[in-house]
Amino acid sequence: MTSVTGPGTPHALLQQAMLLQQTGRFGEAEAAYKRLLAQWPDLPDCWYNLGFLQRQAGRFDAALLSYEQALARGASQPEEIHLNRSVIYADHLRQDDAAERELNAALRLNPNYVPALLNLANLNEDRGRKNEALTLYEKALARDPNCHIALARAASLTKLSGPDDPMIGRLRRTLSLPTVTAADKANLAFALGAALDSCGSYDQAFDAYTAANRYSRESATPQRPLYDRQRHEQFIEQLIGTFTPGLLKSAASTSSAPPIFICGMFRSGSTLAEQVLAAHPRVTAGGELGLLPALVRSDLTPFPSVMTNVSAAALERLAERYLNSLSALFPGGDRITDKRPDNFLYIGLIKRMFPDAKIIHTTRNALDNCLSIFFLHLDHSMGYALDLMDTGHYYAQYRRLMAHWRSLYGADILDFDYDAFVHEPRPAVERLLDFCGLAWDENCLQFHRASNTVKTASVWQVREPLYQRSSGRWRDYERHLTPLRTYLDDVS
Repeated sequence: MTSVTGPGTPHALLQQAMLLQQTGRFGEAEAAYKRLLAQWPDLPDCWYNLGFLQRQAGRFDAALLSYEQALARGASQPEEIHLNRSVIYADHLRQDDAAERELNAALRLNPNYVPALLNLANLNEDRGRKNEALTLYEKALARDPNCHIALARAASLTKLSGPDDPMIGRLRRTLSLPTVTAADKANLAFALGAALDSCGSYDQAFDAYTAANRYSRESATPQRPLYDRQRHEQFIEQLIGTFTPGLLKSAASTSSAPPIFICGMFRSGSTLAEQVLAAHPRVTAGGELGLLPALVRSDLTPFPSVMTNVSAAALERLAERYLNSLSALFPGGDRITDKRPDNFLYIGLIKRMFPDAKIIHTTRNALDNCLSIFFLHLDHSMGYALDLMDTGHYYAQYRRLMAHWRSLYGADILDFDYDAFVHEPRPAVERLLDFCGLAWDENCLQFHRASNTVKTASVWQVREPLYQRSSGRWRDYERHLTPLRTYLDDVS
């Protein structure tokens, strides 16, 4: 962008907008960029900054238009703009075809643009295209041998011959390099653990997963403990003390059909339950939606104490906003699922916003569940996952809260037992469909044939025919689980 100064030029307003953006006054910065561009529209970098701010604020259609203006006016790095547009389409608007077009446009401009290669590979994974994804990860590695996340993802898609497979050696060698950051080591060590687990080298796999979680902790910002047991217990106590039988009287009375909420611990079978339902012709898989937590952050702070003063009218407005957002994401959907596992924290809010809502609560053997979480590279916001005993503590508090929700809304909560389902699927599917008011459909037993996008860690498991190897998996690691097992026995 050409630098211009003096009276009658955009320089002063540009400086003001940039300062507001740098100091976190994003709403004011957006307004400043709009004033600037109304007078001097031929400033592509300003259109880019405006698009960034609109994206941060959740105004995705506006952000797409601003990014489009930046492209049309000759932005200096158009491939980055196409990448940002693809993220909006894939992660926020659920328009995967549009996301793919944007990524391909970025790669036509710059075939060596590694971020676009990675995102296109990940999109192919979400859509069940394993070979295409693996090819793209290897292409990213060819462009940048230090792109360690590409190696970790490629390893997860590679069929291994055994503990001596070259891919395992490749992971070990890369992990030993002194220049690899803690964050990259976490990615690589989680991939190594999964590789060793698939080969039956369970002790080595556990060591790799333990190292992976240590690296992940090291890569976290040191501002506060990743998981504070006392603080979480207090939050659960607040939820139980706030949502009481007396609070139900002020529930909203929306006439629109709510989604089917699927929740529980992460790695408890929620993706599987959703895929079973999504095989039904009346059901659309919504995936892990952030709509409910967003309402809590924007309108219901401090949560949950604010709930004692929220009127039925206010709840009705929030319910309408939620449903409008859902309709925008899935136009024409009949029954839509909201499968965000940690929505179990908000069941009381769900039932106040949608008194007729049905809750599918996914459950699984406690040791299997905790182990599977420890073996998964979760975001630092779920810091309990980085220590096996913290995971056990979080699990115990979850069980405590679910017992409270059942005491209030038992008739509207169905336990979907992962272990029972994989051993005898038909009765479990019959109960599931009946609970949701859906007629029997044989396709629900062939859920792995669905072609929908799956944006969770279970993307490949739910694309396979039903198997039982994950049920009772804890026995392969039994000698490492004595403290956790003892703890869970004591608190149950």
